[in-house]
Amino acid sequence: MLSFCQNSSLPMAADIERVFNAVFADAWNTVLIGGAAEPFYRPADADDARHRIFYRENFVSSSLHEVAHWMVAGEARRLLPDWGYWYVPDGRDAAQQQVFEQVEVKPQALEWLLHAACGLRFRVSLDNLSEGAGDGKDFKDRVHAQACQYLREGVHERMQIFYAALAQEFGGVAMSALSLSRKSLD
Repeated sequence: MLSFCQNSSLPMAADIERVFNAVFADAWNTVLIGGAAEPFYRPADADDARHRIFYRENFVSSSLHEVAHWMVAGEARRLLPDWGYWYVPDGRDAAQQQVFEQVEVKPQALEWLLHAACGLRFRVSLDNLSEGAGDGKDFKDRVHAQACQYLREGVHERMQIFYAALAQEFGGVAMSALSLSRKSLD
């Protein structure tokens, strides 16, 4: 594989973008694009024949998080703007936060694996600074359990391909050798 990383031992968002686009632009007609004020997924339309995953500004974690959502989305959801998900911004009450966390367990578990492929530390995101967010302990437990389940049972082909491309490019361990500690989320 060509070297995508430029002048850094740790990947920058643009590096993740280049690897993603090299792997998926032709094969899946999907591109990753940084610089957005807010992350968003836009399926192919009259303005652009490609499916587009927009991630926030130039944040590495945002690029990996949005890719993780794409990995979770099935064929039908990949035809819907923002994969058909609802989003309530920061300030969710406890009930809204609980729904948010249910939807976020699988993407954040995959995001953790993608961070590991890049040799980066992963931090769970509650995406809520209000009191309704709680301390996140239960959510972290569920993300850890899901990530471990993915390691035991395997992930689908797109995820395998992207993980391997990131690990090769940025020196991450093979997914089969990955070990995740719940303590690392605290």
